Amino acid sequence: MIIEQIDAQLPGTVTDRHAFRGDQTIVIARENLLAVVALLHREGFQLLVDITAVDWPEREQRFDVVYHWLNLASQERLRLKVPVAEGESVPSLTGTFKTADWFEREVFDMFGIRFDGHPDLRRLLTWPDFPGHALRKDFPLDGGDPFCMEGCTAPYNNGERN
Repeated sequence: MIIEQIDAQLPGTVTDRHAFRGDQTIVIARENLLAVVALLHREGFQLLVDITAVDWPEREQRFDVVYHWLNLASQERLRLKVPVAEGESVPSLTGTFKTADWFEREVFDMFGIRFDGHPDLRRLLTWPDFPGHALRKDFPLDGGDPFCMEGCTAPYNNGERN
């Protein structure tokens, strides 16, 4: 299994681990991310399926940046979590994985987490001056922008279908 290989080749890197329904999860510090990703790539985890994040506002390290990997040969899956505090950044994986480009932009847009070395880190799903980051748990439920719905003509307008 890949976690044993990580433990053997990069001792002390994995700070937590668990498995659920056959999917393995490890937690590592952000300063170890590039070394672990290089090892994963060498060991056949060459498909980066997704990057997302989870907001834990009560924690000191508020966010978990979550990477999902697949080994196409063995069909082994791995979830890798990197805890990140508010204002901290994570190394970009765009140099190795082209799919990381849009995944990292989405995480930046929705959570405000920056990725060092990203070639074009700008919002992906919202407009450039959108106030805040919509998937943070402290984002206002009404969207926070009183002007968002003013003059809206797309399929829903003030709760009524046009």
